[in-house]
Amino acid sequence: MQRTFIEWQAKAATLTVDGRAFIDGALRDAQSGRTFSCASPIDGRILAEVADCGAADVDAAVAAARRAFEARTWCGMSPRARKAILLRWAALIRERRDELALLETLDVGKPISDTTAIDVPATAHCIEWYAEAIDKVVGEVVPADPHLVGLVTREPVGVVAAVVPWNFPLLMAAWKFAPALAVGNSVVLKPSEKSPMTAIRVAELAREAGLPSGVFNVVPGGAEPGRLLAQHADVDCIAFTGSTHTGRQIMTHAAQSNLKRAWLELGGKSPNIVLPCCADLERAARTAAEAIFFNMGEVCTAGSRLLVHRDVKDEVVANLIAAARAFAPGHPLDPAVRMGPIVDRAQFERVMGFIDTGRREGRVLTGGSRVREETGGFYIEPTVFEVNADATVARDEIFGPVLSVIEFGDIDEAVSLANDTEYGLAAAVWSDDLTTAHRVAARLRAGTVWVNGYGDGSDDMNFPFGGYKQSGNGRDKSLHALEKYSELKSTVIRLC
Repeated sequence: MQRTFIEWQAKAATLTVDGRAFIDGALRDAQSGRTFSCASPIDGRILAEVADCGAADVDAAVAAARRAFEARTWCGMSPRARKAILLRWAALIRERRDELALLETLDVGKPISDTTAIDVPATAHCIEWYAEAIDKVVGEVVPADPHLVGLVTREPVGVVAAVVPWNFPLLMAAWKFAPALAVGNSVVLKPSEKSPMTAIRVAELAREAGLPSGVFNVVPGGAEPGRLLAQHADVDCIAFTGSTHTGRQIMTHAAQSNLKRAWLELGGKSPNIVLPCCADLERAARTAAEAIFFNMGEVCTAGSRLLVHRDVKDEVVANLIAAARAFAPGHPLDPAVRMGPIVDRAQFERVMGFIDTGRREGRVLTGGSRVREETGGFYIEPTVFEVNADATVARDEIFGPVLSVIEFGDIDEAVSLANDTEYGLAAAVWSDDLTTAHRVAARLRAGTVWVNGYGDGSDDMNFPFGGYKQSGNGRDKSLHALEKYSELKSTVIRLC
């Protein structure tokens, strides 16, 4: 049963939050004793003092993960046993849905309607999906010489570090740790300092589900733990989601240490193309609004560039402005609210800086102001600019509720504008002519392309997720993600 705004506020008032790290099966303070304050972007109140982990804590977490791996307390279990533990963990997450959703909303400002309906259930589903794959992904028998038996088997790489962002704190973490654990690895998770709360709580639930000590560890903190994990000689693989700038640093540290594998899911500046052969322009505009204003625009696949044919631009823009009104910022504990605050002051100021630049470079069609300032939170109106393709707001990833509308004249120009970016994470094309849509989709350099929609299938674990160019490498989701956390071993047996 859905709670009311008043009920969520009452639950928030009594919520207890533990900010300690989770290392070797136990909650721990940072060895230095340092903490940092975790504040809510809703109103600025302090939620908890969180362990600020440093080198000693990272070393302890990696050592625990290595001990568990070498002792085979997890990877040595039967596939059926590991599957059962992960399924219990997912069930506990579902049981604690309201608690976890509330933590996520208070921590990063996501609307409670999203955290209860999307973030927490999708996290549980991700763990369930990979749990079910454990005893179904098999090796190969190679057709070798008649005197030989050739086997190809999949083995865990060892200790996996996962460094995850603040926009989908729990779900992005699950996209990393669920396949890594399914293969049999041990994991050290470093959540963003902006959003550490749910990572710590799900670690406690992992222990309750029966995951052995040391197999899953959480080290909160600033940039230091992530850097240390990338540099650590006893980490075998690191998976990162975040900015392209930080991704380059992660890859450099990985190369300079032990050449560990570095899997990077990075930024995006995704084009959403509306062709004149799209009949339902109102739906295209409404979906375009959702593509950029959902989750306050803090989405790596956000449709932040709306490319519209000149013949239909005026109609699309009129519908777009009307659709933007549904995303008026409000208190995210109100189930009717679709857009909450920006995650913190630093990100708020970054977004407002881009909005100031956009005012100089183009024309404001709607929004562009801070609202609800009296609450102490960081709320920004849904903002739409009409700009040229070379405008700063049309080229840089903003990570906020800011959309650039760009006019084009023909399909070739639309494809050229769409691909003229360093990123290649996602794209969309709208057309009632599926032949045209299919041909345009094939020309778009992006890891995911939607036709007559945006974000469709995002909750389906069968679709791999990742990008081209500087949007990263490797893929999250799907069975393909298992490859990132696996070694393939060839065993050749000579018969007598």
